Amino acid sequence: MVIIACLVGAVVGALSLPVGDAAAADPACPSSWPQQGYDGPLVEADHGRIAYQDYFTDSDNDRWFIIRSSDSNGYTTIRAYTAIDDGYVANSPDEVCYLVVRKPGAAEDAAEPTQIVFPKEQEEPECPPPPGSASRRGTVPGDFGRPTDYTQIVAQLTRNAEAFEYSVGRYGGSLTYTAIGDPLTFNPALSTDSSSSGVLSYLFEGLTEVSWLTGEVEPGLAERWERSEDGLTWTFHLRQDVQWHDGEAFTADDVVFTFNQIIYNDDINASARAAFNFRVEDLSTGATREEPMTVRKVDEYTVEFNLPVSFAPFLRSMGAAIYPQHILEPYVDAGTFAGAWDIDTDPAEIIGTGPFTISSFTPDDRIIFARNDDYWLEDEAGNRLPYLDEVIRMVVPDFAAELAAFRAGQTDVHGVLGEEFEALTAVQDAENFTIHRRGPGFGSEFLVFNMNPGVNPSTNEPYVEPERSAWFRNRMFRQAVAHVVDRDTIIDEVEHGHAYPQWSSISPAAGDFHNPDVRRYEYDIARANAILDCMGWVDTDGDGIREDRSGSSIEFTMVTNEGNTVRQAIGSIIHRGLQAIGIGATYEIIPFGTMVFQLTATYDWEAVLIGFGGGPEPHFGIVMWHSGENLHLWHPNQAQPATAWEAQIDELYIKASQELDHAKRVDYYHQAQEIAAENVPLIYTTHGERLIALRNVFGNATATLYGWGDTRYLYRTDR
Repeated sequence: MVIIACLVGAVVGALSLPVGDAAAADPACPSSWPQQGYDGPLVEADHGRIAYQDYFTDSDNDRWFIIRSSDSNGYTTIRAYTAIDDGYVANSPDEVCYLVVRKPGAAEDAAEPTQIVFPKEQEEPECPPPPGSASRRGTVPGDFGRPTDYTQIVAQLTRNAEAFEYSVGRYGGSLTYTAIGDPLTFNPALSTDSSSSGVLSYLFEGLTEVSWLTGEVEPGLAERWERSEDGLTWTFHLRQDVQWHDGEAFTADDVVFTFNQIIYNDDINASARAAFNFRVEDLSTGATREEPMTVRKVDEYTVEFNLPVSFAPFLRSMGAAIYPQHILEPYVDAGTFAGAWDIDTDPAEIIGTGPFTISSFTPDDRIIFARNDDYWLEDEAGNRLPYLDEVIRMVVPDFAAELAAFRAGQTDVHGVLGEEFEALTAVQDAENFTIHRRGPGFGSEFLVFNMNPGVNPSTNEPYVEPERSAWFRNRMFRQAVAHVVDRDTIIDEVEHGHAYPQWSSISPAAGDFHNPDVRRYEYDIARANAILDCMGWVDTDGDGIREDRSGSSIEFTMVTNEGNTVRQAIGSIIHRGLQAIGIGATYEIIPFGTMVFQLTATYDWEAVLIGFGGGPEPHFGIVMWHSGENLHLWHPNQAQPATAWEAQIDELYIKASQELDHAKRVDYYHQAQEIAAENVPLIYTTHGERLIALRNVFGNATATLYGWGDTRYLYRTDR
């Protein structure tokens, strides 16, 4: 599942027109148009501001209702609807750049919509870079000669994984690491924070797991599976040697209970349920509905899943935790599941199948995990895993305390910040650890503009002032801003050389799903200025701030959150770039909770610098890229795609999720990345380099794109 830095949601309404259909068009459109209409009322709609309205009678004496409006890119759209008396009869998509009409009495499918071209208003002006302008190329850090791509370090990490072989280890010893803060719950079904999920991963398992070496799906509690040819029916054969921590046998009843009584229980966790509702979408109409899968017990150790549609990442989703029916069913039946396994529960009562149990929990201090002597996994010599006696999780207040504990020898592993790398590299030998470089992260940092055209129901005011909304929805404006992101300076001064420029929505860490050939927006102030000049947005009064064509100064507020110094510094660099091209942005650093409230409740933000997590499976990014999802940050929860390019991405993500041929899936995601890069709803900055410092006392560890070791196989070499 994706990990997100901020959650966003909104509910927006579509433009409501009188009864009718715009699916068909008159191939013989009116040949002349009114030059201007009466000064009718201005109407706010989610496709833009209506500039004028008029009625028009063509040469055949057919009457049409004319609407001239500005679309999200600032260009003019003409729409005509068949008119009856003083009304009009048709519906139109939110944003189209063609005429959609149907004559009275014509069949609804008589013709396809006919595109009407207005070159001066609809075609984007050509804005070539001015003579002599230059763009600096992005770089990557480290021992690889600072090349302009990621291929060398990714190739090295792949070779590490290919060369790795497990060795038979020895029992005993511990692994100690630090974390900031205690878990919030011991109940996996209720966990929404990384602190809780990190703790619970030692205790609970799914039917499948993902290899830390290859990123591929491997057997977990299910030893094997098969699927039907159409991908709709999956049969899982469970391991018969698995016990819960209290000695009870793990069976198919536990799997069926987990899905039917917890995951699909409306009273427990809507987000968990949503993860297993499958989007059934009619690609011809765009209509969607969500349907669950059915889960049934075949026999004591066989479970069958029936899906409403094929789902390519289904096996990855089967890594979801399985719960003990004999422990939790009484809570479900009594309606008290929300109180089960809360943070005050005796750790001995938390029953999973995982390699460790919680032997003690001291709030604000530490959690000690003890080896599960009856764990099902064995090494190649037949020894039961794990090898370690304990895993110790120490609580510290901040990153500085994490580093201090590691340097003092109190912990065995440390996530290295870019600013720490040079100093730690110098003491690796003396302090007996190695820094492992794991390439670009799966997540991203980006600037996003609010293109939500909705209205606050309490105040009847738009979420974004219409003037600013028009700027933000203008693709050329976003492209100009993309050219002011100085990634080299971010990498050198903020990340201390340990980051990578990001151009695409899918990280190169995701392998062939990453498209390295998308459009790039190199740092180029001259190019950004040329685009804005070409748009006619110039500084006419000499105050250093450009004005749009209507004379309004281009000014807005950009925010990011407290507590993330790297992100704040990136924001300062972007702010300087905006100033350099005459954009009047006010940069504010606000409390995280305030920013989240704006993003999820009031929607009254203008520009935000935030982050979004990721992983090797691109499908889980659909919560951001599908226009109907609540994390479609720039315009969430759209009833219908507001733009043609968003509709294209919607379709590609749905197709990719249902396509079982890997090569075709790759092609769909490559197309989606190209479209996203052309339209820049998100202006990317950098991928941070993943750096891990590990004591030189562990066997079965190496650096890969997906991890550095499996705790079950780790063993101490100093015993």
